[in-house]
Amino acid sequence: MSSSVGERAAWNYTPELPLRSAPFLHWPPRPAAIARHLGRTWLPLRSRFFMLAAALGVWAWFVPSLERTKSFAFGWIFEVWLRNLILVTLVAGGLHIWFYVIRRQGDGLRYDARPFGRNKRVFLFGNQVHENMFLTLAPAVVIWTAFESLILWAYANGHARLVSFDANPVWFVAFGVIIPWWSILYFSAHHRLLHVGPAYRHVHSWHHRNTNVGPWSGLSMHPVEHLVLFSDVVLLFLLPSHPLHLYFMMMHHGLGAPLSHTGFDALLLGPHNGRRARFDLGDFHHQIHHRFIECNYGGYESPLDEMLGAWHDGTPEGAAVLAHRSRKRARTS
Repeated sequence: MSSSVGERAAWNYTPELPLRSAPFLHWPPRPAAIARHLGRTWLPLRSRFFMLAAALGVWAWFVPSLERTKSFAFGWIFEVWLRNLILVTLVAGGLHIWFYVIRRQGDGLRYDARPFGRNKRVFLFGNQVHENMFLTLAPAVVIWTAFESLILWAYANGHARLVSFDANPVWFVAFGVIIPWWSILYFSAHHRLLHVGPAYRHVHSWHHRNTNVGPWSGLSMHPVEHLVLFSDVVLLFLLPSHPLHLYFMMMHHGLGAPLSHTGFDALLLGPHNGRRARFDLGDFHHQIHHRFIECNYGGYESPLDEMLGAWHDGTPEGAAVLAHRSRKRARTS
């Protein structure tokens, strides 16, 4: 559902407003609402299901054997790098072509219809999309590959504990369910810290050159931020896991970032029961963050923003409340 005239003056399209965080973050608990929310997040036409499917595909067909990863060698690391390069190119590049080159949906469901930056000195090469592509395909894929290779080496040498479904099916499944929440909690915490002082000025400000975002913007950031982003896999040194868990964690950044930065609320697919099916992939909550910066550091399933008073629900009233809180904090600081 799109929003009122006043809100549409600020945005080309919005989902139904006000935005609300996940029901399990509110008291008293509403079991039915929580169950509906959790069920929706794992539906086939959702990003979480897509990332799990990608992880399964990688694990089944495109992983070097642990026998090979016992020692670092150019051959298998190059294979991992090439696979990651192809994967992010297919996802980010494919979405960019669909939405912004052949424009199959026009500006329908697009949050911000302004064009991407061109001939602006703030961007490498003077072009937002070219900078986004370079920072994604060069440092992001290299650092993604480095962390993945480290964990594969650790599995092969016993530095990270392996677990299989047959050995412990309860933990195997439970850890898979935990991974999306771990990823968003980790992202929320480090993202908020990157908005502090020198970390923002020298590192995170690179990502915020993108006031309007597209699929290539998700991993367009300073290489130091890439190091921080992908380092959540060090959790696998502490908890028993399986390579499938590793790849599911990796997909939350390597593919999750392009999916959440498309700038569109959904990808419209072929007819389904007389209506066009939707692949829900945009993140209006985070799109607001890119425009207003000091709000919405976390996500719908993170308690951080409401704890900090930084939740922007997308409405003019929500913006006014946030501005009042900011002025109040400024007076008392």
